[in-house]
Amino acid sequence: QVQLVESGGGSVQAGGSLRLSCVASGYTDTMGWFRQAPGKGREGVASIASVGDPVYADSVKGRFTVSKDNAKNTLYLQMNSLKPEDTAMYYCAAPRYGISRYFSLRADKYTYWGQGTQVTVSS
Repeated sequence: QVQLVESGGGSVQAGGSLRLSCVASGYTDTMGWFRQAPGKGREGVASIASVGDPVYADSVKGRFTVSKDNAKNTLYLQMNSLKPEDTAMYYCAAPRYGISRYFSLRADKYTYWGQGTQVTVSS
């Protein structure tokens, strides 16, 4: 069982930045960030694993950066050039077993989820 706790959300104007953090109760190899806007499904944003490059959704490439501090069991998401369409509840997640990076933005591949942190971007 892995507990995940996100923090760092808030309200910013378009063009601003935020950094989200997610502390895990134990080590996990692959971790991901997902988001869900009202009335929409959960969308994979970025994932990172010990092997291979991070994976990003097309909508955030070049603006978001995912990183992980294994010594602190902490996952980060640096979000720059934020847009109103980035407004959503953001969740971090970890799978129970290893998953291929090709599926690492699929929510159904993840078992453990945090409670979420709200990001609101105003125009």
